[in-house]
Amino acid sequence: MAYSAEDVKKLRDLTGAGMMDCKAALEAAKGEVEGAVEHLRKKGLADAAKKQHREARDGLIHAYIHQTGKMGVLIEVDCETDFVARTPDFQQLVKDLAVQVAALPTTTYISREQVPGAVVEKEREIYREQMADQKKPPQVIDKIIEGKLEKFYAETCLLEQPFVRDETGKTRIKDMVDGATGKMGERIVVKRFARFQVGAD
Repeated sequence: MAYSAEDVKKLRDLTGAGMMDCKAALEAAKGEVEGAVEHLRKKGLADAAKKQHREARDGLIHAYIHQTGKMGVLIEVDCETDFVARTPDFQQLVKDLAVQVAALPTTTYISREQVPGAVVEKEREIYREQMADQKKPPQVIDKIIEGKLEKFYAETCLLEQPFVRDETGKTRIKDMVDGATGKMGERIVVKRFARFQVGAD
């Protein structure tokens, strides 16, 4: 299946991948943008995984203040060198991540690995109680509970969330960070963030 220059541009906008990588992904996916995104994500994840042992000791701290002045976000995103930290692509990523935290007040953790085991078990307990009166086999209930947990992670964990500026809802923050790691050739890590709201505890 053929693909157009518009498809290549769309894929670049969605993933941040280079033009040649986008063309190769579209060819591999027979012209389907969705399949090409998946192809690039897998490639990006593989590239990112190779860099997980490297230390990220540079980076940026960015402050986002909403125009009302009543809500703000402070976020630290690390990379390996000052050179990458000063690039427009890295700075845009940091700004996008700050906007993401600002847009979703449920964001509490960076990754699902950070969620305390006690919190996960409490969520499971709540879901199980919600389904106590349903006459379904235990394995079906367990599957539903795991599905609800995935939704919980997508609401509370920054890396699991769909990017708010992607109207398709298909681009996760983790994919953006891994894609940036692959594109910039350095390990990129969301180190910490804080969200401030006037009147909130």
